[in-house]
Amino acid sequence: MAKKPAAPAISIGISDKDRAAIVAGLSKLLAETYTLYLTTHNFHWNVTGPMFNSLHAMFMAQYTELWTAVDPIAERIRSLGHPAPGSYAQFAKLSGLPDAPATPPKALEMVRILKEGHEAVARTARAIFPAVEKASDEPSADLLTQRITVHEQTAWMLRSLLEE
Repeated sequence: MAKKPAAPAISIGISDKDRAAIVAGLSKLLAETYTLYLTTHNFHWNVTGPMFNSLHAMFMAQYTELWTAVDPIAERIRSLGHPAPGSYAQFAKLSGLPDAPATPPKALEMVRILKEGHEAVARTARAIFPAVEKASDEPSADLLTQRITVHEQTAWMLRSLLEE
């Protein structure tokens, strides 16, 4: 049986070790983004109460943005030469976010849970920067900056709903 040729070596100016460190962080970011996507979509389906219309629409905009975000994160992982995680089991292992509650909470509790989720994902993205800066990985830095901006802005909007 003929031996399969090895994949060409990756020579993009980032060492194997640095790429692996960045990918570890991006894999956690991907898992948390997907977990937050699922929770947000769940809340979109299950929100009730006097704020239904506004929260239903807001949650849809948020889960759509999160859904769109997972692909660039996964593709950056692939660009760095590693497989992207993509199963519920992998995401559960990698993510620091809790799963959506089995019983849908009240509307403002949904808002609080999502606020905490966006803040946590922003912290995860920010924590990857030392590895990215060490490797001069500008594409990953750009991706992280975009993700932090979205998560911090979304957390601010959700916090605003919780003010009395």
